Amino acid sequence: MDLQTDNLFNLEGKIAVITGGASGLGAYYSQALLSAGADIFVVSRSQKGWEDLKEKASKIGRKALFLQQDITEEGVAAKVIATCVKAYGRLDILINNAGVQIRNSLLDFKDADWKKVIDINLNALYFLSHEAAKIMVKQHKGKIINIGSMQSFRAGKYIFPYTASKHGVIGLTKAYADALAADNIQVNAIAPGYIDTAMTKALQQDPNRSQEILSHIPAGHWAQPSELMGTVIYLSSDASNYVTGATIPVDGGYLLR
Repeated sequence: MDLQTDNLFNLEGKIAVITGGASGLGAYYSQALLSAGADIFVVSRSQKGWEDLKEKASKIGRKALFLQQDITEEGVAAKVIATCVKAYGRLDILINNAGVQIRNSLLDFKDADWKKVIDINLNALYFLSHEAAKIMVKQHKGKIINIGSMQSFRAGKYIFPYTASKHGVIGLTKAYADALAADNIQVNAIAPGYIDTAMTKALQQDPNRSQEILSHIPAGHWAQPSELMGTVIYLSSDASNYVTGATIPVDGGYLLR
């Protein structure tokens, strides 16, 4: 198919499911897709950020629907995907964004905290991708985008389950990409670097740790959340149709050092 370059990044008519898509970095992923023409279906445990996102969607003539749901509950992946398809009639993009991090020293780490993190960060991603794939295979087209981390590549001596889960995200991205490539479904991941968000304020305000991090970022600054928006549009669009199984660090060069 001969695509015009001005349409490569156009998501008009596309439907996207985004977990955790109304707050934190997820809200920026949602806004990015809306701005490129997609309509969205946001799944989150609370209604935080819903009204703001609805307003932003309405202002540009796009639609945002929401489902309040704990995505770690058994069997819920099928419910999420079915509810989206019932509402919109199709599913083109899945962004597995929802995640959690718990910190503790090695000997004090609780088994329950390990399970909580793995269930949200890895198990939910697996099951949601599996259900989304059933729809996308029938359409012979789709995009699955997983959210990794710098801890997809590095150790984290206080965040054991988070590190394990984010390494696992990259493994599942590759496995799903391999399994679904013949069905014209691309599966990729984004690995955000150090982003200026409310969750990282304490880290930024620690003069020693902040300087240590900055010394590893060739770009010389923490990223603004909006600096992730272009990558998520790219991976959701026809511009990335021959890209699959990749993990794109958006880190200002952090991993170079």
